[in-house]
Amino acid sequence: MTKNYFPASENKLFDAGGGLTRKVAAHDKNVMCVEVHFETGTVAALHHHPHEQITYVISGKFEFTVGDKTYVVGPGDSLYKQPDIVHGATCLEAGTLLDIFTPHREDFL
Repeated sequence: MTKNYFPASENKLFDAGGGLTRKVAAHDKNVMCVEVHFETGTVAALHHHPHEQITYVISGKFEFTVGDKTYVVGPGDSLYKQPDIVHGATCLEAGTLLDIFTPHREDFL
């Protein structure tokens, strides 16, 4: 059965370590929304995965590497990461990102 409503009070905060926490919000097998919180200086190491990903910056300032390019981004900026592209980030000023994945990240559930 498809779930259509994901109240914030039911979204558990997961401590991924190193100054990074996340909450999985609305999701189904084809798409997933994740709120990610970074403390200043937190590094999301370079990695890749088979999912397409869009990152929207809600707050803070970040340096993102996507493939062979690096971008400094802030509130309102967004990034697209195609499947299997190497990417990572360093948080320059504490903030929050909204990540959208397709298909969903089974490893986040």
